[in-house]
Amino acid sequence: MDVSPLVWTLTIAGIVLLLLFDYFFHVRKAHVPELREAAIWSSVYVGIALLFGVGVLVLGGGAAGSEYFSGYITEKALSVDNLFVFLIIMTSFRVPREDQQKVLLFGITFSLAARTGFIFLGAALINSFAWVFYIFGLILLITAGNMLKPESSESRHDENIAVRVARRLFHTSPDYDGDKLFTIHDGKRALTPMLLVMVAIGGTDLLFALDSIPAIFGLTQDVYIVFTATAFSLLGLRQLYFLLDGLLDRLIYLSYGLAIILAFIGVKLVLHALHENNVPFINGGEHVPVFEISTGLSLTVIIGVIVVTVVASLWSKAGRAQTAISNARRHATDYLDLGYTADHSERIRVYAALCEEETTIKNLGEKYRQKARDEEELMDLLHRAHAEHDESVRRAARDGTA
Repeated sequence: MDVSPLVWTLTIAGIVLLLLFDYFFHVRKAHVPELREAAIWSSVYVGIALLFGVGVLVLGGGAAGSEYFSGYITEKALSVDNLFVFLIIMTSFRVPREDQQKVLLFGITFSLAARTGFIFLGAALINSFAWVFYIFGLILLITAGNMLKPESSESRHDENIAVRVARRLFHTSPDYDGDKLFTIHDGKRALTPMLLVMVAIGGTDLLFALDSIPAIFGLTQDVYIVFTATAFSLLGLRQLYFLLDGLLDRLIYLSYGLAIILAFIGVKLVLHALHENNVPFINGGEHVPVFEISTGLSLTVIIGVIVVTVVASLWSKAGRAQTAISNARRHATDYLDLGYTADHSERIRVYAALCEEETTIKNLGEKYRQKARDEEELMDLLHRAHAEHDESVRRAARDGTA
């Protein structure tokens, strides 16, 4: 697409305004968004992205429109996978639920800035060195292989190097002080866990960019389309996090679907690199006549893989069991952690959700009930959560009598 500087300026200004709107009208005051709020605003951001895609289709033509939608869908799918890691990071740092929105918005803003830098760097490399397509394709193929490897929950909870360095070099406080980044601890100025979790999210975002940017460059080399598809896939991610809360574990086949998509794009990049080849030790530096995958075929494969992955995950009884067990463990832990939130209504919501997940496990059949019973740590958490709830009810009854 031939995009003028004015269009670039208006596009960037619009994206910045959407981020500012999100901050000043949604996350400035700490609160836990209700499902209805998350659903409405998630739909609004998806609608904006789709309308923009229609504009690209009308003004830029069918090829540009297909490239935009292929890139947007791929980046959106990858962003959903990123939410798994965001959830793990915020759980491990015990981020109060009412402050999670601000952490997510910081992560989205940092991610957008980092990926913008990677996009222009990638575009410069591609324009100067055609062999970069080989590198990008190899990165995606390796990433696809890594996504198929089993990963323990402990390894995903490990703090990244930036957080470990921060804890080692600076005085840090063990507790949150609202949403402040700095506080006074033991008479000295200290970093709060809120700042550390933002560092963790930011460091993780950089790793995500190393996967996502080569993926979208495998679908289009138009910098404007790459930038806008990436930006719109990130906008609304905060709302999507709360909309999918409790359902992320249900998508048990998502990693397989994403691995297929990344491997497919990796092969597409290698084929394109062979077609444009100028590396001396490959075919004498001459172009290699190979089949090139069209944008239309790419879009069809991406949509098809995502649909099959999501449907298979939602229909899977094993997926429902895994979701219920994971959510029961998370809700029991949150309920027992009295420092998790100062909002009493949030504790009531967490306990109700815990009871609902236990009911789901009971209704799934003996095989999955036994699976839950075999997890001694889970059973201990559930027992302690119910004991704590019973005690709080007795305390409330005594206080009411008094």
